[in-house]
Amino acid sequence: MPSNVDLNADLGESFGIWQLGDDESMLGLVTSANVACGLHAGDPALLVRTCRSAARHGVRIGAQVSYRDLTGFGRRFIDVEPDELTADVIYQIGALQAIAHSVGADVSYVKPHGALYNAIVRHKEQAAAVAAAVHAVDPELPVLGLAGSAFFDEADKLGLRTVAEAFADRAYQPDGTLVSRREAGAVLHDAAEIADRVARMVTTGQVTAVDGSTIGITVESVCVHGDSPGAVEIATAVRERLLAEGTELSAFS
Repeated sequence: MPSNVDLNADLGESFGIWQLGDDESMLGLVTSANVACGLHAGDPALLVRTCRSAARHGVRIGAQVSYRDLTGFGRRFIDVEPDELTADVIYQIGALQAIAHSVGADVSYVKPHGALYNAIVRHKEQAAAVAAAVHAVDPELPVLGLAGSAFFDEADKLGLRTVAEAFADRAYQPDGTLVSRREAGAVLHDAAEIADRVARMVTTGQVTAVDGSTIGITVESVCVHGDSPGAVEIATAVRERLLAEGTELSAFS
């Protein structure tokens, strides 16, 4: 059982007058914020406000990089050339770095978003492209992702630090990958059940897959999606349950 664990959420995902989630409340609960970088969500003014608020709350800022897909919210696979994907990821990290610096903060890690996150579990070329982008910007930047993924393999080759992430409110396949959002039951909603599930993940390193089997899971950081219905209630329940179990909540060091 780890003595401490990071609690993260995807934030800064509104755009203009389109509002998604309650970032301010979530920033009072999490220890790390995966902030959108403008290619799947997040306009510049919003991202400045989000980074400023994260800094005020003492929450670590990570670059949530994506395919260039505002219309699809970054949840559609794009068969992009590796060099182009590398450039897009460099661009996104650089943009958020500048915004974070403007409010006296820093980008401390990188986490892929949506379809890109899922693709690079197995897509070696795209996994290598994303890892190369992070390394090109700053080889000291850790990356969040799925343990055992192609992304982690490629990050390891470049000497990047990898941080294994588990999902509080997403269902798992028996092979340890996430159930597609296109399938029923992919996203979980009951706060109490989710809190119990996360406590089991953290304390035993196990989770129940959709077929009822028990699978092993590595947990250094737990993600609660900020755009899920009831996200604040879920994050509160998870936070309180982990603290009750004696787990310290802190950003990964």
